[in-house]
This record gives sequence, C-alpha cells and structure tokens, in this order.
Amino acid sequence: MSIPSPRANPLLLGHAATEAMLAEAIRAGRLHHAWLVTGPEGIGKATLAFRFARRLLAGGTPGDDLALPPDHPTFRRVAAGSHADLLTVERTLNERGKLRAEIVIEDVRRIADFLRLTPAEGGWRVVVIDGAEDLNRNAANALLKVLEEPPPRAILLLVCSAAGRLMPTIRSRCRRLSLGPLGEPVVAGLLARYAHDLAPDDAARLAGIAEGSIGRALRLAAGGGVSQAALADQVLAHAGRLDITRAHAVADALGRDEDAFSTFMDLLAAGLAAAVRDAARGRADPDQTALLGDRPLAAWVDVWHGLKRLQHETESAYLDKRQAVVAGLALLAQGTAKVS
Repeated sequence: MSIPSPRANPLLLGHAATEAMLAEAIRAGRLHHAWLVTGPEGIGKATLAFRFARRLLAGGTPGDDLALPPDHPTFRRVAAGSHADLLTVERTLNERGKLRAEIVIEDVRRIADFLRLTPAEGGWRVVVIDGAEDLNRNAANALLKVLEEPPPRAILLLVCSAAGRLMPTIRSRCRRLSLGPLGEPVVAGLLARYAHDLAPDDAARLAGIAEGSIGRALRLAAGGGVSQAALADQVLAHAGRLDITRAHAVADALGRDEDAFSTFMDLLAAGLAAAVRDAARGRADPDQTALLGDRPLAAWVDVWHGLKRLQHETESAYLDKRQAVVAGLALLAQGTAKVS
C-alpha cells in the first residue's frame, strides 16, 4: 500500500468548492495572512494546505483549482522538503528520539526567524503548521505574536482536526476553511487506488465505516479492519449478554497487538456513536434500537466518552490492553442495563 505524504500528493478529491474559492482569492489578490484548515482527521486537510502552498510558491494565475503537475519544479521541491520559501512545523522528536506529544515553543520560534527573511524567490513565504491543535500554551502564545504582526508576503496555514483546542485569539485571527467528510463513493475510489489487494466487498465495507475519512479507511485496511469490524458488530449486537467469559474471549481474539486494540476500540465507539446519532434523528435500524434499549441517549453518550477515555489512558500509559478490552465491554454491558 503506497500512499503519498500530503506534501507529495498530487490528488485532492471531495473539496472542489474550497479549492475553487482559494484559486479565486489568489486571482483577486484577496489573500488573508492566516488560514485555519479544519475538519475530521484523514479527509485531505494537509493535502489541501500543501496544494495551496505549492500554488502560491509557483506564482502565476491558477485555473479553477490549485493543481500543479508532479513534474513541476515547485511540486518536486515541496515534495522533497527543499523549497527555501516553505517552512513546515509539526511535532518533533525529543532528546531521546521519541515523538513529542506537543508542538513546543522552540518549533514555533522558527516561524518568526523564517518570516524575517526576504523571500528567496521574490514571491511568498509560506508556513504550514500541521497538527496545530498540538501546540502547547507557550508555543500557542508565540504563534499569536506572529499572527498579530504578520509580515508582508507571508501566509500561515494552520491544519487542525480539533479547532476547539486552539486559543480563541488564534482562531479569531485566521480565516477558516471548514472541510467536511468525504462522500462514501470518494472513499471507495481512493481505497481502490491505494489498497489494491482489498476485495471489492471489503473495500465497500471499509468505505462504509470510515466516516468519510480516507485516512481512517486506509488505517483500517492496513490493520485488519474488516475482521475487527465484524468483531465489533458482533459485540454491539450482543452487548446486553456480554459476561466476563465472553469479554475475555473477545480480548483473546484481539491478542496483544496494539493496532488491533486501537482499531477495535475505534470501531466499537464509532458503532455506538452511529447508533446514538441515528436514534436522535429517528433513523435507527432494528439492531441499533435493540442496542440502545430504553436508556436515555445521554447515558449512551457517557458510555461513548468512557470508552474513548479508557482507550486513551491505555494507549498513553501503556496499560494492559486485554484488561482494557474487558473493562470496555463491561462498560458497554452496564449501559444496556434496563432503566427501573
């Protein structure tokens, strides 16, 4: 499965209207100094940001979109990370060689230094902050100073999957580009392009459960998502009859593989969220209705939060994943208890 990184990806699907708006802003010379690209994970936010950056750095007037051919010199240099007028900021490695959990102030200080320089090629200087929600407080404050006094001919692109985690003062200084989930046919087409070994039925299944995210669909494809989805469906269908023996059997089926645990817990939470969402809209199917029973939907939202919290704590603290699965299924079973 060969998937280009966002900086090297020539393909962007599902966001034509946003792309056309950016192309028109370039043509009209109405470019805000900072743009906040938001939306769910894995839908092409960073791909759009680098596509926008390449178009700015290449100069000229765009057509209806921002595309550059992969053999264009600017495309090649951006893909290689060697363009002098582009700076990418993201989480970096610490002194022990481990990826930091946050973007730290030292990373953001590079932005101010970079923007003080004259554009090497006489055009724009562009900064892409990939994962802006990971800015810690000091880093966010340092970025705010840059946004408050932007230099001329500079564009900052903040890519963010959780805009609520950004300081309101940062959000208020950016023009927002809100991207929505991809359509299921788009996800299916991209799966066919990048995951050639998937059977058509499996690809359709993954496209249906990916919630509009090709990134999620590809992670599921790489991590045995079809079998994990079947297991999650089985658990949700029998949630009211899950005892300790069955819970341990599910944990044994997953083994101690970290990817299997993460995939299963994601799918379990996603299935529960879909049931609650469909029930709230009056569109729950019989299986979803049977799962939710007569419990208030708010109580199921609490169960969802509990599952996500358990997954996060297990993964971040390297806790026993088998025990976490058992605990998660117990939480789900408790949710099915009848209201007296």
